[in-house]
Amino acid sequence: MKIEVLGSSAGGGLPQFNCNCDNCKAYRQGKKTVKRRTQSSITISEDGENWVLFNTSPDILEQIHNSPFLQPQERRETKIKAIIFIDAQIDHTTGLLMLREGCPHEVYCTKEVKEELNTSFPLFKMLTHWDGGGIKYNEITPNNKSFEIPVMPNYEFFAHPLISNAPPYSKYRDKPRAGDNIGIVVRNKLTGKKLFYLPGLGVAQEHIIKEMSDADILLVDGTVWTNDEMIKNGFSTKLGTDMGHLPLSGKNGLIKILDTLEKPRKILIHINNTNPILDEENEEYKELISHGIEISYDGMSIDL
Repeated sequence: MKIEVLGSSAGGGLPQFNCNCDNCKAYRQGKKTVKRRTQSSITISEDGENWVLFNTSPDILEQIHNSPFLQPQERRETKIKAIIFIDAQIDHTTGLLMLREGCPHEVYCTKEVKEELNTSFPLFKMLTHWDGGGIKYNEITPNNKSFEIPVMPNYEFFAHPLISNAPPYSKYRDKPRAGDNIGIVVRNKLTGKKLFYLPGLGVAQEHIIKEMSDADILLVDGTVWTNDEMIKNGFSTKLGTDMGHLPLSGKNGLIKILDTLEKPRKILIHINNTNPILDEENEEYKELISHGIEISYDGMSIDL
């Protein structure tokens, strides 16, 4: 399986248009230890020709422009053969509108995410007005039953409900349902090797930690360094966990959990522009690396 990181940032990217935090300021000033980052998304393929996209970032057109393997070779075609939504967040779904010329799209998501994208944020309904009829919906049931995607015949997919949060626009904000947030395990049926992708993680439940420990590649939520990071920077009144993201540091932080996992290659994704790990000169970056944890970046390629 080929895994390509299209975007590695949390919502807003780096630099964020209205942000002058230390990282955004440093990037604009040309500091080499801070990278440009678009909003989070990955894509995977079995054959290197047909791709399954996880989430459609608002930056999807820039991401495709930077990814020749996703660009058409025929007069009209798309290499994106399926789209999986792990939630209904603005920064994970808005890019679907940018892909409207390619309708209909094969879309996989839970019924809860489908509800949001038909009502509160009606992307699916809007796209019915384009040629091809919008989307072809495939329901994901977050349980132990696998589902398959035709362009990856040697792989099976499993959805695991996560404790995170519903989108700010949702009536379920601060009271999310089981299908509002999922992580996806992608398993090779021949070798048993697994990718676990979970860019939104508010609580590390025991069964999720067990799944993480069994993965070969772990692409996991790295949004904030401290739980009060957004408050300290004066950008929000909410803790990281209020927004549905477990902090990296602290006695109950994600680093402590990742330290207990021996098998997987541990890679952070969905990293907020305020997170000090994004400047490679910072002590927080050096501490993270000392734990054997990597930071994904736009254009990162991983083979499993």
